[in-house]
Amino acid sequence: MTTRNPAPGKLLILIPAFNEEGAVGDVIGEVHAVMPGVPVLVVDDSSADGTVTRAREAGARVLELPHHLGLGGAVQAGYRLAFELGFEYVIRIDGDGQHDPRYIPGILETLQKTGCEMVIGSRFVAGNGVHFGPMRALGIFFFRSVLRPILGKPVHDPTSGFVGVNRTALGVFSRSFPLEYPEIEALVVLQRRRFRFVEVPCRMRPRRSGRSSITAVKSLYYIVHVLLGVFVNVLKIERRRK
Repeated sequence: MTTRNPAPGKLLILIPAFNEEGAVGDVIGEVHAVMPGVPVLVVDDSSADGTVTRAREAGARVLELPHHLGLGGAVQAGYRLAFELGFEYVIRIDGDGQHDPRYIPGILETLQKTGCEMVIGSRFVAGNGVHFGPMRALGIFFFRSVLRPILGKPVHDPTSGFVGVNRTALGVFSRSFPLEYPEIEALVVLQRRRFRFVEVPCRMRPRRSGRSSITAVKSLYYIVHVLLGVFVNVLKIERRRK
């Protein structure tokens, strides 16, 4: 998984973070080791711990949000800043250590070679992924089934946050991006624009600190909320076709 580093100013690594002081410093260090010279932006979603301090100590630039916006809001803030600063590619990884930065070069290379607007680091595209609990497995299977007819092609890991986008998608997402649980809705937004995505295999690691925001109690809300977002975007697709 090696590729030549992009020209300065072409690639930004985006790390949305909320109360990730236990892992974010190590994640940034790993990114720097894999992609030396590539800037790292941590969007701190109004953390109550030492996330900002750890990120700066590790050498990242930090965008501090004045209020807690949630994952989608933090990601969009990062996309908007990256677009305004003229970056050509943005690769997003989580601040909890689940995404292995060694896969970043492969995602970048796929973005450059295919011209696709989005590249997803997928646990399951090669058929050897491990689900993290029965509820998560059920949710992934459910959304695969829902998205298949909408996208016109299968998506193996629709909830993956290990995502790279090019400047075309960056321009769209900097203006409009799903605010809660954005990964699935973002795929439908791509379909509305007739953009392309591709999945590349990668392995995820256990989170190093904190807890997932998707608890058993929130699972039903998650499914209903995302389905409503998908439904709204599908209506927009149908209107455009007419």
